[in-house]
Amino acid sequence: MLPAHAISAVLLAGGRGSRMGGADKGLQAFRGTPLAQNALQRLRAQTLAPAHVAISANRHLNDYAALGAPVLTDPPHLPAFAGPLAGFLAGLAQADTPWLLTVPCDVPLFPLSLCERLVQAAQAQQADIAIAAAPEHEAGQSDDGPAPLRRQPVFCLLRTALHADLAAYVHEGGRKIGAWAARHRTAVVPFDAPGDDPLAFANANTLDELHRLEGLMAPATPPAQP
Repeated sequence: MLPAHAISAVLLAGGRGSRMGGADKGLQAFRGTPLAQNALQRLRAQTLAPAHVAISANRHLNDYAALGAPVLTDPPHLPAFAGPLAGFLAGLAQADTPWLLTVPCDVPLFPLSLCERLVQAAQAQQADIAIAAAPEHEAGQSDDGPAPLRRQPVFCLLRTALHADLAAYVHEGGRKIGAWAARHRTAVVPFDAPGDDPLAFANANTLDELHRLEGLMAPATPPAQP
């Protein structure tokens, strides 16, 4: 098992929030806590917690800095509309560890075993990238039985040595995490074992989805860090 000091993490909160009417998604409240703060708490409570955690953001930088983690903006001279990969590159540019974990800010109940299980799969399969896969449920659905697995590429563990390759892909116009990952040895890690929450990867793209998630999901956020 990789030691924690070999892993950094970046929380992706740099999107434009277009489906939330332009609202800064990471600062929207989930059960009274900003989504970004909730995600930071879950990263710090991982069964294999990354040694360093930063936030990728492009607006309200002081608000994000107040959450207690370094704030990274998109790298300069990046092509427009690079999407989550801009956050990947921001994290890779600052990481001084062999591995980087990426997590979006809008999935309030991602598993506390996420990092450990991605690491285990990457090592077992000698992969350069590990990506989560989870039952495909929407925010407004209840658990009515088995659902097909869908890759969750923003939940990604990747070797920081891939920085230059990813930068070249983005500058060539590439935007899809999955298409880039397909160029490398990638482990796809299912999160559908007994005891896994089938809604753990449900995300909130709109305020309505966020409110539905608040009603559907039992409180599971770990205590705030001192």
